[in-house]
Amino acid sequence: MPSHWLKLETRSSDIMHQKNRQPLLPGDPMYQQAVDAMKKYDQAKIDGEPEAVVERLRLEAEYAFQTVTDYQLEAPGGRSPRRH
Repeated sequence: MPSHWLKLETRSSDIMHQKNRQPLLPGDPMYQQAVDAMKKYDQAKIDGEPEAVVERLRLEAEYAFQTVTDYQLEAPGGRSPRRH
C-alpha cells in the first residue's frame, strides 16, 4: 500500500474513534483524496497506461472510497462495518 494511503488510514482511524462523529463533507481532505484517486485511475485508462498501473490505481481508488464509506456508515452512530 502506498505511503499516502497510510495517512488516509491513520486519519480515518483517528476520526472513527472520536465521539460525536460528523459525516464527511465533500471538501474534507479524506473525501478529496478518494476523488483524486479516482481521477488518477480514470486518466490512466484514458492515457493507455500499462494494465498493471491501471489496476494499482483502481485498487487505490477503491480502498480510498471504501475508507470514506466505512467512516460515513459509522459517523451517525452506526455499527462498524465487518472486516474480512
